[in-house]
Order: sequence, then structure tokens, then C-alpha cells
Amino acid sequence: METMITTLTGRDGARAELAAFVASTAGRALVLRGETGVGKSALLEDAAESAEREGHLVIRAAGVEAEAGLPYAGLHQVLYPLFGDVERLDAGTRAMLGGVFGGVFGGEFGGEFGREEGGPVSVMAIGIAVLNLLARAGARQPLFIALDDGQWLDDASADVCGFVGRRLAGTPVKLLVAARSDVASRFDTAALPELPVAPLSAEDAAALLDLRYPGLASQVRRLVLEQAQGNPLALLELPAHFVGRERGLELADDLFGPHGLPLPRRLQHLYGTRIAGLGEAVRAEMLKSALDGGGVRRADGFGGSSEAAFSLNARYRMRNADEAVAAGLLDVDADTGDFTFRHPLVRSAVVQLATPNQRRAAHRELAQVHREHLERRATHLAAATVDPDEDVADVLEAAAESATRRGGALAAVSWLTRAAELSADHAGRSRRLADAAFVASHAGRLGQAHRLVLADVAARGTETPAAVIADGYRALYQDGDVRSTHRLVMGALEKVRGSGAVRGSGAVGAEGLVGVVEASDVVTRLVNLLVGLSAYGGEEGAWERTRALLASMGDAVPESARLFSDVWGDVVRHGAGRAEVVEDAIVRLPELEPWDVTRLGVAAYHLDILSQYRPHLQRVVDRELETGAVASGLVMLLLIMLDQMAAGEWDDAERSGERVVELAGEHGLELFVTQARGYLAQLAGMRGQVARARDLQAEVEIWARPRGLGMLTQIADAAGAAAALSAGDYEAAYLFAVGVTQPGTFQAYAHQASRMLLDLVESALHTGRAEEARQHAVAARDAGLAEVSPRLALVTYGALAMTAETEREAVAMFEMVESHPEVARFPFEVARIRLAHGTRVRHVEGRGAARRYLGLAAEAFERLGAGGWGERAQAELRATGAAPRASVMHLATLTWQERRIADLAASGLTNKEIGTRMHLSPRTVSSHLYRIFPKLNITTRAALRDALSRSEELVLV
Repeated sequence: METMITTLTGRDGARAELAAFVASTAGRALVLRGETGVGKSALLEDAAESAEREGHLVIRAAGVEAEAGLPYAGLHQVLYPLFGDVERLDAGTRAMLGGVFGGVFGGEFGGEFGREEGGPVSVMAIGIAVLNLLARAGARQPLFIALDDGQWLDDASADVCGFVGRRLAGTPVKLLVAARSDVASRFDTAALPELPVAPLSAEDAAALLDLRYPGLASQVRRLVLEQAQGNPLALLELPAHFVGRERGLELADDLFGPHGLPLPRRLQHLYGTRIAGLGEAVRAEMLKSALDGGGVRRADGFGGSSEAAFSLNARYRMRNADEAVAAGLLDVDADTGDFTFRHPLVRSAVVQLATPNQRRAAHRELAQVHREHLERRATHLAAATVDPDEDVADVLEAAAESATRRGGALAAVSWLTRAAELSADHAGRSRRLADAAFVASHAGRLGQAHRLVLADVAARGTETPAAVIADGYRALYQDGDVRSTHRLVMGALEKVRGSGAVRGSGAVGAEGLVGVVEASDVVTRLVNLLVGLSAYGGEEGAWERTRALLASMGDAVPESARLFSDVWGDVVRHGAGRAEVVEDAIVRLPELEPWDVTRLGVAAYHLDILSQYRPHLQRVVDRELETGAVASGLVMLLLIMLDQMAAGEWDDAERSGERVVELAGEHGLELFVTQARGYLAQLAGMRGQVARARDLQAEVEIWARPRGLGMLTQIADAAGAAAALSAGDYEAAYLFAVGVTQPGTFQAYAHQASRMLLDLVESALHTGRAEEARQHAVAARDAGLAEVSPRLALVTYGALAMTAETEREAVAMFEMVESHPEVARFPFEVARIRLAHGTRVRHVEGRGAARRYLGLAAEAFERLGAGGWGERAQAELRATGAAPRASVMHLATLTWQERRIADLAASGLTNKEIGTRMHLSPRTVSSHLYRIFPKLNITTRAALRDALSRSEELVLV
């Protein structure tokens, strides 16, 4: 207590601010920031004790440098005292928390939760889960979280703490973080309020020194004040070295380090002189604790014995270290009896003073201590091992796999690189370097991937398949080079095939999609890259060469690659019957690497079942973008955007697209920047933002066309057609459409050909090309598009209705659209079909018969924000004599998802049944209904049907 009182000398202002922070009724977060030894920890503890007196449950945690590479290690400390509250959370939140912690600490924490859904979760998802947990615990007793040494918190935990800290308003929770200003950390960019902690003024420094060391010799007193520079830790530690010494001035450099060193280094030097005087056994205990992140005060509220706390944190506990306590290097935790480092600089000094052999010996002992904890064991084995050791390399590989599946692709690269260094033979080294380069490529670290394969090339003296893969992704992602890269990858595969190294089984079906094949990793990676290059190129000749090579390789090509070749390349000719296999793979997504998830997601997009993949993509995308496979994360975000566009969630889609542009630009991945701009151009065209659509279209054309990126130029053409149709420029729309495919056919390997079916048919009809329109609709029917995907079924029936030669056919085809089970999933296409059908009915059957179809179309366009289309629908509606539509505006305030939920609820479905259909949890459905009721001016579920019916009747008046 005496130390606490003296170290708070001169801190009246900061203590007053912290007292107000503690007394505030609102949830808040604050970061104490200052140099080492300036007194942050003392202020943090003072505030924590004040919070305890005010009735808060105080949770203490601390970042530890040795654990900075272990994802969620810090968050585990924070949440463990609240373990009992987790069981009272909903199943989804429990599964999220369990998914994070189950893999880090041997399953103790996560296993108790129960991983109901399994798989990794994003920072946003875990942040929301943590907020729910804190709010529930805080409802029982206000919480005060005191987090010391925030600069050493692992990145994942720091990100979650930042997310939570920005959202504590309205909760009974406070978060106070102490972080060093001289060490970069995630809290630097967390956007949390800060309270700077500066060195003491000269007057306060003198007062602190006199309070702690009264009667200090004037010469020593002057020297201490001069060297300490107002740093409280230095003021308290220095005098002990000089008291009783007659030559204090001369000894200053020896005892406190050279004057030129920064203050933290000089303080560390000071502690080093004490450590050197300890016995060998005590130094060894301190070293093991320092290397394992031990010696930290346990959080109050862990409860139970010290053994339980050790089981929680899995850190080494020092024994028989009283000598270090007497030397002022360690303290004894009053709650647990554990030895704790007096200051983090003591821990650093212990490690610095140890010899390499001493550190390796300590790591070997710690690896044995943590034999049940994969990543901790791997950490210590990697540091303990000097010579090649295949067993250790295998452990590091396993740790890399574990890290990758929990969103730690960057950490996995480090594990694999070290595993390569420890490989016992060249083949193992080459394979692990190839794996590291492959993961680095997908993590957006293309330069690092290139350097890794160069090391292998230098050792072999020849180009390797791994080098082709790494350089291929670099050329594709950064430069959009599909032509020369396609040739290089083809050559590498032909060389591998010619070498006789190609072997495999012919596994098929969903098992094949999740990697349960025996084809080598090298072949699989080369094939997947080749298929991706072919897809982005979108050129028939390249695709035919790709398919011919895959056919010649037989069973060596995994079934997943054949599926991607079929679906990505030409869904019209090869997509029928493939949807079931892609749907079956959904349950295995949590087990897959992120790049395998994205490949399946792209297949789901082409088969128009992406909505089934979106929940998983949304759970993992933030994690991959922040600490994992960035390139895969960007593809996930593009897929989410595409599904948002299809579902009519256009504002969200625009935000997703802009985010891709920003993040891909930061990483220099121009391919994804341009692809996102292409989709944004399409979206702008659909909305009637013609100038924006054309500007974005031009940017895509300028970058993509010279590079032969046919997929992107097709997207640009689709955007041009969308903008022209919105503006009523049907001739221009027709020219854009036939630039992708001619009427009556679907250009081979042109992925936009089938997607632009309605564009070509409608623009042809409006430009006097009825015969070409009919020819194209019939071609869609004859090609079996309705059997490929639900969207293609809807637009095929719609095109046949628009071009029908008899009224009977028009009605029959339109009824096929209206009765399709997926009609609500594609609101824009359905609204276009209803507008065309309503217009036809108005001319054939009269105004009254057309009002319903035109009203529904106008309402949908209004809700979507499809400007040009909405105006056209309004004009057609007015032509029927309908009253102005202002009375339906309250319905237009519903999002498309809300309208769909309202319709299903009105039909009598339960929240669980609605959730099953829309891939939402029952709780999410309930939240939507809670927002829907006031928008419709109702208060009960029973009133939904009448409210929706009244709204539609008003449209048809």
C-alpha cells in the first residue's frame, strides 16, 4: 500500500478524471497511455480499487509479450471470470465463444460452451458475443475491466476489446486499458478515448523521492532526480543502488546504463544488475516464467485455487523464488500466493541476460509442460530446436493448420517457415516452404510468398511448382496477368504430369469437395490456379486447353477442380445437376481452409444458391480480412456483395463493394479493386445512376480489356446494359448485350451470357427485334437453363412470357414465375418480369387487370431504389387509371428482407420456420418483426395479413 501511495504522488488530476470515469453511470472505455514506469499501472489499480468500493465486479487482466502471438489469449483472461454467465446465453452466442476458445486452450473453455455451429468467427461476431456476455453479467453487478500492458495483448483480443470499447454506451460496463506509448499496438488505432500519463513535474518528482527516501544524501538525490527525468519507477528504484556508495556519480553509468539509451532500456539495465546477483536456480525459474508469459497477477474473480488459475492460463508458475522477492524483482500475489514480476521490465531483463543455451533449455522444459496445448507447445519447440528435427517440424505444421482455420493465416506462414527450416530433408523443406508461400499468397503477402519460393528455387537450382504458384497469384492479383500466367501454369502441370508424379484417386461428390482425395497438394494447387486464370480470362481457347489438360490427367485432378471448371467456366453447358453437390458441401465449410470456402462460394454464385453460403461467409470474412487470408477475405466480401445485390439489399451491397475497393487498394490487389468497381457499376446502372455507372464502367474497361480479362469486361458490358436500360436507351442496351452473346445462343465460357438473358430480350423487344428476342428466349428454354439454377429458371420463364406467341403461353410462363418457390429471392428480376407482363396485360385485357402486376412492380422498384425502372412502372400504373401511390410509402420503408419476413409471418409460419427458409436464426427473425410492426402501424402478428393486404389494395385503386 505504501508503494501505491507514493507512486500516486503528483497524480491528483489524473485520479480526479479516473474517479469521474468510475462514478459515471454510462458504460465507457478509456486508454491510459504513457512511457514505461510512468505510473499507468498504479493509476489503473487505484481506479480498480475505487470501482470495487463502488460495488463493481472488477476483472483484472494483462497483456504478456510471450503470448502476443496466441490469438485470443488476452480475451480469455477477461472472460474467464464470467464463465457462469455464458451458460445462460443463447446457443448462437455460446457457439461463437466456444469456436474461438476451444482451439486455443486445449478445449477447456470452449468445450464447456459447446460448439453448436462450429467454425471460426469474425471480430465483429465475437465482439457482439462478448458484448452480450458483458451486458448479461453487468445486469447482475456493474463490471469494471482493468487491462494492464495493453501493448502486449494479442492482436485478435485487442481488436475485440476495441470493438467492444466503442460500443459500451448504455451498458453497465467500463473498460480501462493501460498501454505504453513507446510500443506500437492495436490500441493505437482503436479510436478509444485516451488519458495521457506524463512524467512528473520537477516539484512532484522531488516530493515523491523525498516521501519514499527521506534523508537521502544531497549528491545522490541530485543524481537520481537528474537521471529519472520525472519517471516514478526510476525515482523509486535508483536510490537503492546509490545509498551507502561513496562514488555514486562515477557509478551512474555502470548501474543505470549509458546516458544515450532510452529510459526503458536503462531501467532494464538496472534490474539486470540485481538479476545477475541471484542464484542459478532462481534465475532459471524466472526465465521459464518470463518465456511463458507467467508471473502476472491473476485476475480477481477467477475464483478457485491457484491450480485452477494455472489451468486457465496455462502459464508456468515460479517456485522457490523468495531470493528474487528479497531483491525487489518479484512480488507475491496476496490472492494466489504466486510469484509475480514486479514490473514487465524485470521479465524482459531476465530474458536478455540469459544465454542462448539457457533460453533453449527453458523452452524445452516448457514444451513438455504444454504438451497438451498444441500452439503453446509449438512455440516453445520452435525456439528450443536448432538442428533439423522432423518431429518438431510436424508439430509446427499442425499448429499452422490450427491457426489457419481460426483466422490466423499470417501466424501460419511463420509456423510453416520455421517448420521448413527444421525439416530433416530437402523434400520436406521444399514442401513446407511451398505451403508457407501458398498461405502467404492468399493472405495478401505476395512479396513474402515470392521470397519464400525464391529460397527454395535457390536451393534446388531450378524453377519449382511452388514458385509458379506463388508468382502466378502475384501476377494475377497485382497485375491481372492471365495470358502469360496461364501458359506458365499449363507448362508446370504438363511437366508434373510428364514426370510421373501425378497419382490420385477418383473420389467424387461432396467428399471430393472438401479435399478427401489423394491427388498431391502441388497438382491440386496448380489446377485450381489454372481454373481461376481461365475464369478471369473468360476466353474460349484458354478454357478448352484447360479442360483438355484436366481430362488428360485423369484421377489426379480432384473432383472439386472438375466441379469448378464446369461451373465457373460454362454453367449453361455444364452446370446442370451441380447445385446439389455444392449444397451438400455447406455442412463441411467450418472444416475447410478459407481459400477452399471461397471456391465453393464462387460455384454457389454461378448456381444462384449463394444465399445458403452467405451466413458462413459473413461469420468469417472480417477475421480473414484482418489477420487471415486477405485475398480469400476479399473474394468472400465480393460474394457477399453479389448476394446482397441479388436479394435487393442494395445499400449494403454498395458498402461491401466500396470496402473491397479500399482494402484491396491498400494491399495492392488491383484485380479485386477492378472487379469490385465492375459490380458497383452494375449496381449503379440498376439504380439508374447512369453517370456513375458509366464512369465506373470506363475504369474497368481501361484496366481489364488490354489485359484480356474477359470476365471483367463482360461485367463492364453488363453494367453498360443495366445503365442503358434504366435510362430507356434500348439500342445501347442491345449493343452491350450482343457484345457478350448473340441472340439465339449463349457464348461458350462467357459467364455473363446467361445472366444478361433479360437484358438482351427486353432491349430487343423495345428496338423492334421481336424475332431475335423470341429466338433468344427459346434458346434459353432449349439449353435447359431452368434446370441449372433458380434465377435462371425465373428469367427463362420471364423471357418466354415476354416473347410468347400466344396469350395462353404468356400466362402459363408468367404463372411459372409467380409460383416458383424462390420467387422472393430475386426481387429485381421478378419486378422486371411483372412490369413487362403488366404492360402486356394492359394492352390485351384492359387497365383493371394490369393494375395488380404493375403495382407490385412499382412497389418493388421503389423499395429497391431502381430509379429509371420505378419511373417506368409508375407511368404504366398511371396509364391504368390508378391513384397516386403516396399511400403505400410506409410499405416502401420495409427492406426487401423485412417484406419477405412479413409475408411469411402473415402466411402463418413460425419464426423457426421463417428462419429455416431464409437462413436466419429465430431470434433474428423476431428482431426483424419487432422493427416491422411499427412501420406497418400494427402491434400484433395477427394484424400482418390485413396490413399487407390493405397496402397492396391501395396500390391497385
